[in-house]
Amino acid sequence: MIFALNDLDFEIKLNRFEEKPLKLFRQDFYLKLFILALSFNQPKFCPTAAWNPFGITFANQTTIGRDPYALFINTNNTVYTLNRDKKEILMWINNSINPNKIVSVDFVYSFSIFVTNNGDIYYDNGDENGRVDKWISNTNTFVNVMNVNSSCISLFIDINDTLYCSMYFHDKIVKRYLNDSEMIPITAAGTGIHGSASNQFNHPWGIFVDLNFDLYVADCYNDRIQLFQSEESNGTTIVGEASSNNIISLKRPSGIVLDGDKYLFIVDSDNHRIIRLRSNDIRCIIGCGGEGSQSHQLSKPQTLSFDSYGNIFITDIYNDHIRKFDFLPNSCDNSSIVQSVYSSVLTENHPRYSRIDFDLSNYYFEAIQMNVNESRYHTLNINSSIDTYVYMYTENFYPSDPHINLILKNDNSFGEDQFEIRTVLQSTTANILVVTTFDSNVTGAFSIIVSGINSVTFERLFENHDKCIIGGSCGNQVKVIGITLDDILRYEINQSMTLKNQPLLIKISIALTIIMFILGLINSILSFLTFQNENLRKVGCGIYLLASSITSLLTISMFTINFWFILLTQINLSVHRGGCISIEPLLKLFLYFDTWLNACVAIERAINVYQGVNFNKEKSQRFARWIIFILPFCISATIIHEPLHRNIFEHQLEDQILLTKVIVEMHKWCVVNYSRVIQDYNTAILFIHLIGPFVANLFSALFIIFGTAQQRSSAQTSQSYMEHIREQLHEHKRLLISPSILL
Repeated sequence: MIFALNDLDFEIKLNRFEEKPLKLFRQDFYLKLFILALSFNQPKFCPTAAWNPFGITFANQTTIGRDPYALFINTNNTVYTLNRDKKEILMWINNSINPNKIVSVDFVYSFSIFVTNNGDIYYDNGDENGRVDKWISNTNTFVNVMNVNSSCISLFIDINDTLYCSMYFHDKIVKRYLNDSEMIPITAAGTGIHGSASNQFNHPWGIFVDLNFDLYVADCYNDRIQLFQSEESNGTTIVGEASSNNIISLKRPSGIVLDGDKYLFIVDSDNHRIIRLRSNDIRCIIGCGGEGSQSHQLSKPQTLSFDSYGNIFITDIYNDHIRKFDFLPNSCDNSSIVQSVYSSVLTENHPRYSRIDFDLSNYYFEAIQMNVNESRYHTLNINSSIDTYVYMYTENFYPSDPHINLILKNDNSFGEDQFEIRTVLQSTTANILVVTTFDSNVTGAFSIIVSGINSVTFERLFENHDKCIIGGSCGNQVKVIGITLDDILRYEINQSMTLKNQPLLIKISIALTIIMFILGLINSILSFLTFQNENLRKVGCGIYLLASSITSLLTISMFTINFWFILLTQINLSVHRGGCISIEPLLKLFLYFDTWLNACVAIERAINVYQGVNFNKEKSQRFARWIIFILPFCISATIIHEPLHRNIFEHQLEDQILLTKVIVEMHKWCVVNYSRVIQDYNTAILFIHLIGPFVANLFSALFIIFGTAQQRSSAQTSQSYMEHIREQLHEHKRLLISPSILL
C-alpha cells in the first residue's frame, strides 16, 4: 500500500540553513514546511509491491515527437514533457487523455525538465544557448536562471531552492542557489575529467537530491549509481561496478528516483529495464524480458517518474513513447495467501532447445501453462536439487525463437540460487512458465510454488512446431510447409565479405547451382531441338513437351537468378524491392507451369490408351494449344497474393554513443507476411500445385498400365491378365517413378 507523504520520518540536517540550533518546535515547523515544498511524488511501498508488467502508451510520437527524454509529474498528477521536434512544453492536467496546455519555447535539443510547486517550469536550454531557463506560469514569461556551457541532461531542485544540473559532456554536477544573484554555478560533484575514481564521473546522467541533501547520480558510462553525502566530494558506489554488494550489473543507467522510504528505482537504460533496490532485495520490476516494442518491453528507457498513486511513467526513447505501468495494490495484500504447487522431473526424454544467449540446443526444458480465473499478482518460487533457469512468456512459447513473447526471466543476476518471480498472471491470455537448467544436459526434479489470493491450475505444454515468419518482430505465427531458398541461405552468408571468404556451405551451393544450371540448360536445348520436329507434334503430347522444354529452361534460369539475388543482396545489404517482389513469384509460376504440362502429357497418354484407334489427333493439338495459352493465367491468378504481401524487412541493431544512435549491425530480408486467412489460402494453393500434378501423373500411369494390360489380355489369350499386368509394370515402371519426383 502507499502511505501519505506527511507520514514520513526524515532525519533532516536543518543546521544547514541557520548557524544557530533551532528549537524543537521550529524543527517540526521546518520539517512540515519542507515536506509540503516537494513538488514531485515519493510514494511509500510495501516490500512485495509490484507493477503490471504490461504497460499502456500514455503518449506516442505523434504527440511528443522523437526521442522523448524529459518527464516530470507533480503532486497534482499533472504530467510534463517536451516535444523536442516542435519546441513545446506539453502538460496533461486533470487526467486528460491529450495535452491540454502547450507552451512554445525556444530551445535546441532540450533533455530535461523540473517543475516547482508554483507551476514554474525549469528546462534545459544548454545545447546551443548555454543556459537553464524558467517559464513563469503566472506571467507566461521566460527568464534565464543559470548559465552553463553544455546541456543539462538532468535537472533537480532541492528543498533549499538549489538547482542542480548534470553536465553529461563535462563529467560533473553543478548547482546554483536560486536566491543568489550570481548566475554562474559551482561544482557539486565530479572533477570535469572523466574517470572511475570515487570523485569522478564518466558521463553522468540522472540525479536526485534527498531531504538530507545527499546527491544520487546515475554514472552512466561507469555503469554505477553514486551517492555523495552532503558537502562530500567523494562518492560511494551503492549499485553497479565496484559496489560493496555488486550483485547486479547495470548497463548505462540513466535515471534514478527515491521513493518515500529512500529506496531506489533505477532506469537501467541499455538493459531496457527498471530496477527496484531495497535493503537485501534487488529485482527487476519492468521490462524484464529484454528489449522490444511490445507492451511488456522497453527500448532505451531514460527517465522515470511516479504519480501520486504509485504508478510508474517512463520515457521509452527508441519506441518514441511515454509508457505507464500501473501499481498493483493487491500485491501488498497478504491476508489470505493460497499456494498452488506443480512438481515434475526433467528427463532425457524432454525436448531440448537453445536457451537465450546460447547457441547449442542441449538444454532440457518443460513448458507449463498457468491458468487463473482472475488477473492478479502472484509470487512464483522453485524448489529443486538442480540449478534451474526460468522464463515467463505470454500467449505462446516458441522454442525456435525463445525471445518472442518473453516477459520475465530469472538469470541469477540478483544473487539468488533459485528463482522468485513476482508478476501478474493474466486470466485473458496464456501465462507460460519455461523451466530449464543453468548448465546443459542436466536433468532432475523440481517443484513450482505459486502464491496468491486465488489458486492456480497447471497444464504441461508440449512442443509445437510453428515457425515464425520474419518481419514485424515475428508478429505473425503461422504453420508453414517447407522452407525457401532465402531461409536456407540467410544465416549462412557472411555480410560484406567476398565470395572467396564465404563459408564452405555457400561455396558448395554456388558450385551445385552452376552445375544444375548448365545441365538444365543442355537438357532444355536438346529437348527444344527434338520437339521442333513436326512429326512429334502431331498430337498434343509433342506440343506440351515443346512448351515444357521452354518452361524448364525458364525455371532453372529463375532458380539461378534467385540464388544469386539472395547471395549478393545479403553480402551487400542492398535488397531491391523489384527483385524481392518479382523473382520468387516468377520462379513459382514457371515451376508450376512445367509440372502441370507434364501432368497434361500423362493425362493425354491415358486418354490415348482409353480411346485407342478413335483418338483424335487434331482435337488433341487444338486442346493443347488452348491449355498452354490459358494455364499460365490460371496459375498467376492463384499466386497473385504473394507479390502483394512481399516486402523488405530491415532489422537494425543500434547502440548509443554520446547521445547519438549508431547502427552497429544491419539485416535486410525479403519476406512474406500473411494474415491467418491468407496463409490458409496460400497453404491450400501450395497443396493444389504440389499434389495436383502428382495425382494426375500417378492415376494416368496406373490407367495406362492396367488399361493396356486389359486390352492385350483380350487380344493375346495365351497370357493371363496378371502376366500382362506384370509385363506392363516392367515396361512402364518409369511412369510410376516420375510422379514421386514431382513431390
